Amino acid sequence: MDFFTSYNSLLLWLPALLCGFLSGTTCGTLGAFVVGMRIPFIGICVAHAALAGAVFAALFGLEGQWLMLPALFTSGLTSLLLGITNPRWIKMDDNVMMSVLFSATMGLAFLGLGLFSIMGRTDGDVRTLLWGSIAFCRWSDVWIMLCVGALLALFILVFYKELQAILFSREIATASGIRTGAIWGGFLLLTALVFTVSLQSVGGLMVYSLVTNPAAAAFQLTRGAARCILLSAFFGMVSGLGGFLISAWTDLPSGAVIVLLSSSIVLLSALWRLGKKR
Repeated sequence: MDFFTSYNSLLLWLPALLCGFLSGTTCGTLGAFVVGMRIPFIGICVAHAALAGAVFAALFGLEGQWLMLPALFTSGLTSLLLGITNPRWIKMDDNVMMSVLFSATMGLAFLGLGLFSIMGRTDGDVRTLLWGSIAFCRWSDVWIMLCVGALLALFILVFYKELQAILFSREIATASGIRTGAIWGGFLLLTALVFTVSLQSVGGLMVYSLVTNPAAAAFQLTRGAARCILLSAFFGMVSGLGGFLISAWTDLPSGAVIVLLSSSIVLLSALWRLGKKR
């Protein structure tokens, strides 16, 4: 692509650049809490729930950005189900519950994909959400990501102390009088929002890596909640924006390049930590 050398082309691709920046920063920020709470599997679970909603909505005729509404509904419903389910009632750990929901939503998503050929429908819009294509992001996607990022930042600022307590132990936080149920439910809903709006840029099969990888790298290099959050957000931004620039330069799939770049950051961070220990 020639947008590296042409000012007009740069303006044309500005929405994609901003989407890479916002998506990476938001996912990286969220990832600090997801990894810190040891629930990385939530990304796979929520992303496939959003995919299932988008797939069946496309089967019934919805197109383009309208697919985000059913995707948000199914991911939000899955998050609420995780939030109201008490592990002690069903004798099942959170990650086990997420794996059950993941297998169910993945089955629904791929069942829907199989029905496209049977019903004689095209699945172009759904495949964009499946694999991701940040190049197709528009200004409306930028504003949606900006609003979701602002909501996440506001939630963290208002409930920062409570989230720190939940990061340490949900049981101890509850015993201390913190309303963990409401805060946990709000966090899960924001998780659904972040994953759903990032489907366009990274793809439903890979978006969870943009959440877990920057945080995993940050935890390799620093300690302390605030520093980990900031560093994870930075690594997410580098992955999202840098991945798009590399894919544009090399004409490779953007979603795959973003994921591979974030994975490389984890590897380099682990090697750096190992080198410091020696």
